Amino acid sequence: MESFVVRYRNLLVLLALLVAQILGLAMQVRRANSGQGDGQEVRLIRLWANGIVSPPEKALHSTGSGVSGIWNNYFDLRHVRQQNAELQKTVDRLRLEQAALLEDAKQGQRLQALLGFQQKYIYTTMPAEVIGTSGTEQSRVFTINKGKKDGIDRDMAVITPEGIVGKVRDVFGHTAQVLAINDQTSGAGVIMESTRIRGILRGNAQGRPEIVDVISDQRIKQGDKVLTAGGDQIFPRGLPVGVVDFVVNDPERDGFVDVILKPAAHLDQLDEVLVITVTEPQFSKEQQQDIATSEALKGAEAEKQKTSEGMAEKLPGLIDPNLPADQQPLNDTSNPGFPTRPQAPLHPDRFTPTDAAPSAGAAQGSGQAQPKKPEPTKPAAPNTPAPQGDKQ
Repeated sequence: MESFVVRYRNLLVLLALLVAQILGLAMQVRRANSGQGDGQEVRLIRLWANGIVSPPEKALHSTGSGVSGIWNNYFDLRHVRQQNAELQKTVDRLRLEQAALLEDAKQGQRLQALLGFQQKYIYTTMPAEVIGTSGTEQSRVFTINKGKKDGIDRDMAVITPEGIVGKVRDVFGHTAQVLAINDQTSGAGVIMESTRIRGILRGNAQGRPEIVDVISDQRIKQGDKVLTAGGDQIFPRGLPVGVVDFVVNDPERDGFVDVILKPAAHLDQLDEVLVITVTEPQFSKEQQQDIATSEALKGAEAEKQKTSEGMAEKLPGLIDPNLPADQQPLNDTSNPGFPTRPQAPLHPDRFTPTDAAPSAGAAQGSGQAQPKKPEPTKPAAPNTPAPQGDKQ
């Protein structure tokens, strides 16, 4: 090492002087900084130092970031799988709870509408929930969660706020089976609202309600409303059944048609129903007050009519059927309350009115001749002055 320094001593000194001179110039010379847009100048040595130090610093920073990323993304993920499994379970549970809440909300809305209809309906009803169906296409029977111990009996009508559903067929202790109106063995008396045509409602093979034994009538139109007739002693009169969908000819009898209906109730989406337990109308207090007021008004009108008829019987009539025409009250001159005809003049002249002209005018005005009635002869009144000609 000493031989190298001794050997190249002059050269090393020269290089040291050059480096010192360059560093001195770099410290004195200023150059505009391209990284700043305000035109500020920095020393040249600072730029050189920045250029020398920046690349290694960037390399070290990049290496550290890469190592940190590898550690965080790969080596430090030992519990992530377990956390993902727990989060997935939480998401599944929240989804089930959300579905349950939505179903409860829908059920609450249905029950609220059912309760509102039950409070306004005039017959006593009992709410029930559908808990099962027959499971076959040939039988349209479903099961409700109310039975004999709840007051349910056979042939009770089952309805919804939209329309009729069916009737109770079999009753057990706590459940009952309901025969829907679209079953082939069902039956109900119905009437069309617009045409007043009556018929029997049954279900066909496709599970659709239809009115059978109806004589062909051009007045039956699509969309006509169908109501219960009330003659079957099961469904009260006036409940909605459905609307006419289309009409087909009866294949077995000429001149008869089958009226296919679109049911008012959703028979394939039943959740809650109402069973009519008492068919006698049950009115609220407001309705009872209205009925009492109406009955009182009717009683007052009847009493007024009776009083008018009694007064009419007591008062004399204008025409008495038991008296002849010349003795009727209007023609009877013996009654002082009625005006009498003037006496005939003793010496009529041309200015004296006669009965001929008025009779002709009356005949022209009325369109028919009036017969002249004989006038009763009466003596002259005592206070009537005698004419001067008679005294002579």
